[in-house]
Amino acid sequence: MSVDEDSRWLEWVTKQFETIAGDDKEIDIDEFKTALKVKESFFAERFFALFDSDGSGSISLDELLKALNLLIHGDETDKLRFLFQVYDVDGSGSIDPDELRTVLKSCLQESAISLPEEKLDDLTLVLFESADKDSSGSITFEELKAELENFPEVMENLTISAANWLKPPDQEQKKPQTPRYLTRAYWQNNSRKLLFLCGYVLLNLMLFVAAMLYHRKGGGWFMLAKGCGQCLNFNCTFVMVLMLRRCLTWLRATWVVRILPLDQNILLHQIVGYAILFFTLVHTAAHVINFARKSQSGGFSLWEYLLTTRPGIGWVKGTASLTGVILQLLICLMVFCSSTFVRRSGHFEVFYWTHLSYIWVWILLIIHCANFWKWFVVPGFIFLLEKIVGIAVSRIGGLYIVEVNLLPSKVTHLVIRRPQFFQFKPGDYIYINIPVIAKYEWHPFTISSAPEQPDTMWLHVRSMGQWTNRLYEYFRQPESQAVCPKRLATSLRKRRQEKRQQKNQMFLSSESQKAVASNQDDTIKLTMFRQNGSQFGSASDPETEVSAKSGENHRFCNIKCYVDGPYGTPTRQIFASEHAVLIGAGIGITPFASILQSIMYRYRMRKHTYPNCSSTGCENVKDSDMRLRKVDFIWINRDQKSFEWFVSLLTKLEMEQADGEPEGQFLEMHMYMTSALSKNDMKAIGLQMALDLLAKKEEKDSITGLRTRTQPGRPKWEKVFQKLSEENKGKVHVFYCGAPALAKVIKAQCEHFGFNFYKENF
Repeated sequence: MSVDEDSRWLEWVTKQFETIAGDDKEIDIDEFKTALKVKESFFAERFFALFDSDGSGSISLDELLKALNLLIHGDETDKLRFLFQVYDVDGSGSIDPDELRTVLKSCLQESAISLPEEKLDDLTLVLFESADKDSSGSITFEELKAELENFPEVMENLTISAANWLKPPDQEQKKPQTPRYLTRAYWQNNSRKLLFLCGYVLLNLMLFVAAMLYHRKGGGWFMLAKGCGQCLNFNCTFVMVLMLRRCLTWLRATWVVRILPLDQNILLHQIVGYAILFFTLVHTAAHVINFARKSQSGGFSLWEYLLTTRPGIGWVKGTASLTGVILQLLICLMVFCSSTFVRRSGHFEVFYWTHLSYIWVWILLIIHCANFWKWFVVPGFIFLLEKIVGIAVSRIGGLYIVEVNLLPSKVTHLVIRRPQFFQFKPGDYIYINIPVIAKYEWHPFTISSAPEQPDTMWLHVRSMGQWTNRLYEYFRQPESQAVCPKRLATSLRKRRQEKRQQKNQMFLSSESQKAVASNQDDTIKLTMFRQNGSQFGSASDPETEVSAKSGENHRFCNIKCYVDGPYGTPTRQIFASEHAVLIGAGIGITPFASILQSIMYRYRMRKHTYPNCSSTGCENVKDSDMRLRKVDFIWINRDQKSFEWFVSLLTKLEMEQADGEPEGQFLEMHMYMTSALSKNDMKAIGLQMALDLLAKKEEKDSITGLRTRTQPGRPKWEKVFQKLSEENKGKVHVFYCGAPALAKVIKAQCEHFGFNFYKENF
């Protein structure tokens, strides 16, 4: 730290100490734990013991500053010595296996990682054997130092971590930088949207001015009301055009997608919705002021103008004022219930039902304004046609939910029998209605299975609202409570599926199946997660298994459902990319599950069709089928359990590339667990070293069972994107699905590196 930073840091620590210590000017162990915010008492006790240099059972300000100055300003050896003393629990001058196990167990608890006791033993032994160079049965300081030197990244982070864990919140000063909205990259990457918005604003301005000039004889307030009214005629129709899902899905497959911001239709729909609210408020206020002036000059009173038909205003029996008041209330209600606060608070049904008021809004607008029907007739006819087609499609085929899996973090995996006529693209979504859950409610969910999977399609539904919670609780009921009413049909279906799996296990003729056989030890047994006692089953049938299917968490059913769709998303652009980067946060992996399966299916078919083709020939195949040269998949999860949703699917995708590729891996995975302490935390260094060593030894990650090592903490996006840029695999297209806050961070990085960014609405 600089001199100025150092003085501020000392001042902050002193102030914090005085606040915590109280009148006795000493900090005891309980106060120390509170100050450090350490989950596991082991580290707090070890740090406290090392800080308490006189062994008095409390820490004075001088002792605290002395210890912290050593860690901040000391050299590398001083910091390593402190780490060694933390691990040397009994103070003997060496670390034995039991001490190391105690430390690693505390590391696991600090990082919210749950592993079996046998796995903890393996971690302890692999780290101990690597560090105990002379096989003496204990690790000395010099041996620990030599071991850490094999992990240069850990050594670097150790220097950082010592300065971070008691750092004042305001010490990290962000460098002043140009706002992203003023950068050239922002305008280049958002050119279509910005041009469209400019055209939208210009059109509204032209309509507003034209209407005001046409009614200039009515006075200023009347002109203002009419100008806003003309804009409302356009916007109340345009807001519907932006939600013509079938038309937009069709347009995504045409050249129009390169000109119009079709991927931004939801955002534009929201912008137009707020514009409608603004014009409605101004339109109403202008009319009220105009009526108030008229009432002062005699005739009708203000309340008669607003709430009765006596003044005879309007083309349908003088109902313009009355319908206007109702429209104002309905529009305000719709906008409020469409806000993020309502939709994200678990009350999606409030948004859903209030949004259906658009039917009454259009009816009232036709009655309210004599010219609105002229704007509405063509888009309204297309909208009605879309609805009729949607109802017809949803009722054809007789869809049934045939399997249900209840996954961790209250995720319901639905397997739906797929009709022959139902065709979709990877990443598409559907609206589903399940009458036994709610007879009249339709909810949108992304299809998580690949189009190449012929018989069934999957949905993964996260319980975040009333309907999704009812769905999860319904399938949690015992099987006897009418969840799966057709017992014999269920039993027959189960036996047939078992036969199909046995048949698939015997069918090992293709090259990919030989690869599976050669890696039998890694694929037949998948990772066990002891958090819920489940074990992932056989990897023999990649088309039908994706998640844990054990006990009450898996059952066969025969429940009626209806589906409307499919509808396209920005991810349809993926096969036109050369280097695709898929970033999923939590359940945001859902569209990418479908995409990854489809990509690997095409990749597998290309390899089998042209197993020995030259590079030129292979490039021709890529161009005709898909342009992808490289796919990077990044999955960020809060906790360990969330990886269970799709870990067996990802394992099978890894198996496709088990033999390696001459130009590097086609599909590269990157897993991040945000609850795990990052490598710059002193409480996690030993654990991360042990996990790295065991992953190299077993060729699989201890947390997920994948070959890909799970990284602790959050991605350092600047480094991630820098690496992607240096790979030179063609134009990079980044596809994201997850929380909006993270989307802003990733989009800013894409603008900086010149990558194309596509966001799936979450």
